[in-house]
Amino acid sequence: MEQTQLVGQFDFPVAYNLLATFLFALTGVILATKKKYDLIGVFILAIVAGAGGGLIRDGIFLQDGPPLLLQDYRFLIAILLAIVVGSFLYHVVKKFDGMFFIADALGLGIYGVIGAQMSINAGLGILAAVMVGFASAIGGGVLRDVLTKKEPVIFFPGQYYAAAALVGVTLFLFLAASLKVNAEVAALIAIGVTFFMRLAAMKFDLSTKPLADFADVNRSAFLDIVDIVKPKITRKKHKKSKIEIKLPK
Repeated sequence: MEQTQLVGQFDFPVAYNLLATFLFALTGVILATKKKYDLIGVFILAIVAGAGGGLIRDGIFLQDGPPLLLQDYRFLIAILLAIVVGSFLYHVVKKFDGMFFIADALGLGIYGVIGAQMSINAGLGILAAVMVGFASAIGGGVLRDVLTKKEPVIFFPGQYYAAAALVGVTLFLFLAASLKVNAEVAALIAIGVTFFMRLAAMKFDLSTKPLADFADVNRSAFLDIVDIVKPKITRKKHKKSKIEIKLPK
């Protein structure tokens, strides 16, 4: 089987990656502070929120050397800085919700694209790359919820979040791997679509629906279709033949 290859590569500034890690870690610090965790708890939740998706991508799926978090000390410094800022400026930081929404929306697209690109470069197929890119985008939030004893938010109906990440990753791979669009251009398009899809969901309250509701709404129609297409089985009534026995005279 021929290995899937990309035309060009998407490279984004390390400075942005550090900033995104800092902002995501800061959200973990704020949550941990609300729950009255101690320093160890705050540190762990900051790492999970800031770099959880990358840890899942590098440590579980790709396994190509140590995770990026451990290769570059600047990521740990960004997380430590988030702990300091979040701890001492908690009441100030929590007021800047818009900043976190924007960072989160950008991070979804960028981390998803990076995860998918790394998967293709590692020799994985497109479907596997979709899975890795998706996990890279939403992994930190899932781990954060699990550690704080919450069912992951992405399991429930809500504003497009995981759906936006999945659309972005799939779009990037379709453009870059299938249509052979330059990876840089494909990445920018996919990140832009993810970003605006996420912001539109927050602005206009666009939400997913429970599958159970869909099933309930369409159940009667489904049963009507079944009644139409299922074969009609009719039983023919066979008349009993009368057998006459003639006795010899």
